[in-house]
Amino acid sequence: MRIAVSGSIAMDHLMVFPGRFADQLVPDRLDRVSLSFLADTLHIRPGGVAANIAHGLGQLGFSPVLIGAVGSDFEPYRVLLKEQGVDTESVRISPELHTARFVCTTDIEQNQIATFYTGAMAEARHIPLAPVLARTGGVDLVLVSPNDPEAMLRHTRECHELGVPVAADPSQQLARLDRDQVRALIDHSRMLFTNEYESVLLQERSGWTQEQILGRTGLWITTLGAAGSRIRRAGRTTVEVPAAPARTVADPTGVGDAYRAGFLAALAWGEDLREAARFASVTAVLALESVGTQEHALRPAELLSRLAEAYGPAAADPFTDRLAVRP
Repeated sequence: MRIAVSGSIAMDHLMVFPGRFADQLVPDRLDRVSLSFLADTLHIRPGGVAANIAHGLGQLGFSPVLIGAVGSDFEPYRVLLKEQGVDTESVRISPELHTARFVCTTDIEQNQIATFYTGAMAEARHIPLAPVLARTGGVDLVLVSPNDPEAMLRHTRECHELGVPVAADPSQQLARLDRDQVRALIDHSRMLFTNEYESVLLQERSGWTQEQILGRTGLWITTLGAAGSRIRRAGRTTVEVPAAPARTVADPTGVGDAYRAGFLAALAWGEDLREAARFASVTAVLALESVGTQEHALRPAELLSRLAEAYGPAAADPFTDRLAVRP
């Protein structure tokens, strides 16, 4: 199964504040917030939602096609992605703008305050899908993840026009999208990804109820943090899977991206929804235990061991042969 991932490609600047954001907020002065948090650590890492997901898929033996826009400073990052098997030939290079930046501070309770600089990502709207499909010989699924809003809408529309299944992942861009735009991203999607907060925001922004949304997508996958994940289908029993236990918590940034990579990989291998959610929970927890969105290693022995540890020995069985071919 060939998967294309359209979305952001960025450099992450990750900092840690050794306190609680909530302790610095004055309840009756929230309309005049002016705060500075002294961070103890700074990590600069490659990131961006689409690149994170593609990196995870590449580690799992796929050759995902990455679609996005970057600056002329992208070349070292391109090398890292290609080493993991990611096809970067459809990435647009801006001659003027820098690659997008994600600047995030995390407190001791894993709350985050972040700013995202768009940069070259704004040019993703100029990337047509038809040439990508012609160059690659076609893909089986396009995941439309957070990106320039016009790019998200264009790639979704072109998927429908070209008859390519689309997975919708609006997540961080929900705040930027109006009702018609949100509806356009959801309608006729093969699957839909949100976290728990975004699932509520999605209903508010779209003006659709849960039942109406389920009637317009094939699967609705909602990650619930430490509570695991939930998968819903219209007229079918909801699948709920607990999270894989973390041995340590290093950095929550990119955990949802790692989940998506694991889930899509398991579905591509033909596993059922429960098995896919379990596998995704393990790829997610490995990301949680690392600082940076692409620093975790998806090694077969570790994946199988963590599956058995989290869900029982039989949970690893469906993946043994699939992962055996990976180094």
